[in-house]
Amino acid sequence: MDTRFRTVVLLVLFFTAAFILRLFSLQVWQPEWKEKAVTLTSDRHSIPPSRGLLFDRNGALLVGSRAAHDLMVLPRMLAEMDSAAVEATAQWAGMEVEDMEAALSKAKRYSRYKKSTIRRGIGVEEHARMAATIHAFEGFSFRSRPVRNHIHGVAGHLIGEYAEASRENLSADAFYRMGDHIGRSGLERVYELELRGVKGRTSVLVDARNRVRNTAQTENDNTPAESGRNITLTLDLTLQQFAEQLMLNKKGSVVAIEPQSGEVLAMVSAPGFDPDMLVGYQRGPYYKTLVSDPDKPLFNRAIKATYRPGSIWKMVQGLVALEGGHIRPTSRFACDRNIIGCHGPHTRDDLRDAVIHSCNPYFYKVMQRVVNAGQGDSKFERAALGLDDWRDRVMAFGFGTNLGGRLPGTSTGSVPGSAYYDGIYGRRRWDFGTIYSIAIGEGELLTTPLQMANLAATLANRGWYRLPHFVHALGDEGKPSGLGMRMETGVDAAHFEPIITAMRQVVEDPSGTGRRARIDGITVCGKTGTVQDEPRKDHSVFIAFAPMENPQIALSVYVENSGFGGQWAAPIAALLIEQYLTGKVSNVRKLNRILEADLTDPYPEPETENLQP
Repeated sequence: MDTRFRTVVLLVLFFTAAFILRLFSLQVWQPEWKEKAVTLTSDRHSIPPSRGLLFDRNGALLVGSRAAHDLMVLPRMLAEMDSAAVEATAQWAGMEVEDMEAALSKAKRYSRYKKSTIRRGIGVEEHARMAATIHAFEGFSFRSRPVRNHIHGVAGHLIGEYAEASRENLSADAFYRMGDHIGRSGLERVYELELRGVKGRTSVLVDARNRVRNTAQTENDNTPAESGRNITLTLDLTLQQFAEQLMLNKKGSVVAIEPQSGEVLAMVSAPGFDPDMLVGYQRGPYYKTLVSDPDKPLFNRAIKATYRPGSIWKMVQGLVALEGGHIRPTSRFACDRNIIGCHGPHTRDDLRDAVIHSCNPYFYKVMQRVVNAGQGDSKFERAALGLDDWRDRVMAFGFGTNLGGRLPGTSTGSVPGSAYYDGIYGRRRWDFGTIYSIAIGEGELLTTPLQMANLAATLANRGWYRLPHFVHALGDEGKPSGLGMRMETGVDAAHFEPIITAMRQVVEDPSGTGRRARIDGITVCGKTGTVQDEPRKDHSVFIAFAPMENPQIALSVYVENSGFGGQWAAPIAALLIEQYLTGKVSNVRKLNRILEADLTDPYPEPETENLQP
């Protein structure tokens, strides 16, 4: 046993001595290897993955990726630079001297041992020019990375921005390094983990001039990048393009939904922006222009803006009252214009005619019955209890919620209840006479265009809807779980028939307020709304679905400060419906009128045409 132990010890001592002797030989007798050890450094690179692609529902590519080149610097490898050297480097890099000095200073502060970005988004030709002489500039190198390429330049608000990661992103997730990009808004942000992929790694030996001398030889040092997952959106590219075209020179939104599935076919917020201009070197000045624009083109009106719905709300009022037993379809009320203003030649309507004529006194009295139905010792107590019951029934339609959407910043709107009015007027110091404006979609009631489109889909389905969503398939796995959940309003389907019959007449009757939404060969059901915005022009509102018996599209159109609902919103809706269902537009005159209209002035000349709201 002692002999074996002595043998092992002797072997260890022998090999240790041999190693020391070899090291001494390299450093003393062969000094060129010492010099190489100083000048050669292992540099571990990350390989950026290809970001997942975005397609429309029919397989058309919406967002791809293209190569971009960033100029990087490694401060520890920088030679001492006098003013002439800095000037020469700046000229080579296509930068101002002051900008180069600031960038180098920032890089040194960040880390001497980590690369920092000096200039981003260098074009192909300029990159080729600079690459030919980069060896003359110690410490500098290029990094190629994928950037987003918006093939058709549409749906910028929905798709969102892919931009450089912030310091908060860097500290929160080790995946990102300085200069990396991340989904900052919209679907790019929501599905960042799925889209970003997995980085690869490679190790190389570089000399003092950052030139590659050798690549790593082991699998551990070289791992390929894994591409992100592709996403098929619910959008219809043709419809989206057409909707954006129709909303040029207008403010507002369009939202179109496939009623049976809840898939969003188009979402437009106007004014919009060119998403490709937020990629590369032009991003900075373009972004500043967008931010300073008083019309807020970066603001997604479709999901974030809250508007009073106007007369389209009357259909919700009627359905809630029917389900609660407060009225019947045959219930008639006099059009008493002493209690609230109205329009048009009608005197005493049932529910169907009240929708057709958009009778304000009728729905005033409907809401009065609903609110005063509450049980209590005083009119104030009854009003509070009745209003809260009404609110619960209204929220079942998706109002006052974000409809389950995952997009950041989605607004819920506002459906006021007793707590809201108690906060304004004091507990039980208000009654129906205080709040009656919400009966006709005015007052404190606020909704989003997405919620209005969802109402149209709910009407099309006769009492239910699927939560609106934007992803049709994630990779090869189909629709992600949890999207498109079916929601019930709690209103019997039979109650929808008089409402839907009236919506048909709104469009088809020669005197209907939505007659400009009429399409030959297609039965469109719709409802106009005109929302006051004093002292500016009224908002034009329209919701609709078609065809009546087999609805394939439901939508809302909201055009700010443009006049009556039938004036602008209705014909825009008609053009979109016809394009989607038939692939063409038959009424060229109507199309040209919309395309040529500039409705961006909130204070236009008064309208002379006598159209009902």
